[in-house]
Amino acid sequence: MDEIRRVMVAGWLVGVLGAVLVITSLLSLRAGYKLVTVQGESMTPTYGVGDPVVVERVGAEEVRRGDVVLYRVPERYQDAHVLQRVVGLGGDRVVCCAGAAGTDKERIVRNGAPLVEPYVRGGIADGTHRPYDVRVPEGRLFVLGDYRLNARDSRAFVSDHGGTVPGSAVVGRVTGDYVVPVLLALLLLVGVLLLFGAALLVAGARDVRRRPSTMRLWPEHF
Repeated sequence: MDEIRRVMVAGWLVGVLGAVLVITSLLSLRAGYKLVTVQGESMTPTYGVGDPVVVERVGAEEVRRGDVVLYRVPERYQDAHVLQRVVGLGGDRVVCCAGAAGTDKERIVRNGAPLVEPYVRGGIADGTHRPYDVRVPEGRLFVLGDYRLNARDSRAFVSDHGGTVPGSAVVGRVTGDYVVPVLLALLLLVGVLLLFGAALLVAGARDVRRRPSTMRLWPEHF
């Protein structure tokens, strides 16, 4: 019976360890990351419809120019989350446009310097023929889609704070660094396997306890 008791204790300890790993990894994944599926074409060719992207939850103070952020502004997009690129931060002046409108020579100007944006579709920085000159208020972001001819972004709301969105609306930014979420997912898997193994150990020990036998659960020297 001592052997059975040791097996049950070991099973419970393994189970507790597995539960800790599962709970910790799940909470960390939920608190730090969000997996979303791209719903529209406004970020093509960078992200197409149906593409899964990993969003790292960060505060607005961590957002940088050029980041692709996920944000939510209900008064503009109902309850939808929107994925767009940060072109201007608080204090920046964003002007459209320099160069030949509607061509790959067109450039958005930020703080007096034309932007080089290799990610925009067709090389067209705007293409709408509706000039704007926005001074981004502090604590807000000027955001644009990468498919400028088919994006409902800051340009569509210029009358409201220059079309900018509040930093508090940011859910997170798209990340290409999957090391941490992959490690957390592996820990989650290990935790599940430990729980499964613990259940087998405890169930086996209980079964042996119900059916007394001269058979040993492990060698004598253990």
